[in-house]
Amino acid sequence: QVQLVESGGGLVQPGGSLRLSCAASGIIFSINAMHWYRQAPGKARELVGVISSGGSTNYAGSVKGRFTISRDNAKNTVYLQMNSLKPEDTAVYYCHTAAYYTDYWGQGTQVTVSS
Repeated sequence: QVQLVESGGGLVQPGGSLRLSCAASGIIFSINAMHWYRQAPGKARELVGVISSGGSTNYAGSVKGRFTISRDNAKNTVYLQMNSLKPEDTAVYYCHTAAYYTDYWGQGTQVTVSS
């Protein structure tokens, strides 16, 4: 059974930082690309960034230079380090992977950026 469990969300002031974690089980984590998505109220889910099995990363233009994705294959965990947060980063953040011809999503973690 594949499970993705996010953690680390919360309330932060503009300009602050948060680090999200996504712990995976039920997959051969090291060979899977991992994605972070987010969905703001009333908006479509959007891709934040991706990290390949080899550690290469790509980011949406809106977060490039502020967010960093990393992975620890020994812990089956992917991270999203978010710096210089803005109110428009407020959303539910989800991790995602595709394995066994199926898409898997975590339950999401709320990030709220507000003073």
